[in-house]
Amino acid sequence: MKEILESIILNMVDNKEQVLIDAKEDEKTITLQVKVAESDMGRVIGKQGRVAKAIRTIMKSLATKEHKRVIVEFAE
Repeated sequence: MKEILESIILNMVDNKEQVLIDAKEDEKTITLQVKVAESDMGRVIGKQGRVAKAIRTIMKSLATKEHKRVIVEFAE
């Protein structure tokens, strides 16, 4: 799950070395916290949050196959 999100984010940003994804997994919940460079944050979030919403939708559809809930957080 983390690897898929990482490949999506890495293809979007310019500063690939500043991408950091922390994964915390409970019994039924996976929390993924994404940290990118401040200059790349606009690309990751998108206009009115559309890109971030699309990323969350993709991750939620992948998580339902594993019968889990996923939370994607974007941190500065």
